[in-house]
Amino acid sequence: TASVRQMPEIRRLPSALVNRIAAGEVVERPAAALKELVENAIDAGARRIGVVLADGGLQRIEVVDDGCGMGPEGMALALERHATSKLPDSLIGPDGAIELVTTLGFRGEALPSIASVARLTIESREQGAAEGWRRVVDHGALLADDPAALPPGTRVRVEELFAKVPARRKFLRTARSEYAACLDV
Repeated sequence: TASVRQMPEIRRLPSALVNRIAAGEVVERPAAALKELVENAIDAGARRIGVVLADGGLQRIEVVDDGCGMGPEGMALALERHATSKLPDSLIGPDGAIELVTTLGFRGEALPSIASVARLTIESREQGAAEGWRRVVDHGALLADDPAALPPGTRVRVEELFAKVPARRKFLRTARSEYAACLDV
């Protein structure tokens, strides 16, 4: 008699694994992370954007801007998947005209994806606010969420990209090659 093949049970993946899979799609190398961070700075209305790279972006990527900044609530939402400030209400919903988006990115995947495969520190102060805020996420785990002293704008620091994801890290090129890709961005 022929045996009938049984379909394996379908189940939801743990959120930590989902975030790591998404990170591989959004942030395949330091240049991709840098691109996302610079696009966020431009969309925040920054007139000046500073970039610092260490070891081709493998050890550290830092992007500092003088844009509109974020408060604590906005910062927390920015680290949730599919949360974005870049879609106006008129484009959300069943009749939304998604093709009319005018920002550089809007899916809300970049920051949570980066935070799931690196140590991510965001410090931000809204224009006109008395103080800023800092949030540190290390490979998906929240480490700090507290006030910070900084000028208006946002500073994002990504450290040890893919350090705890050796399967992804082994596909990266040399620090020199990764730096060249970042320079192209």
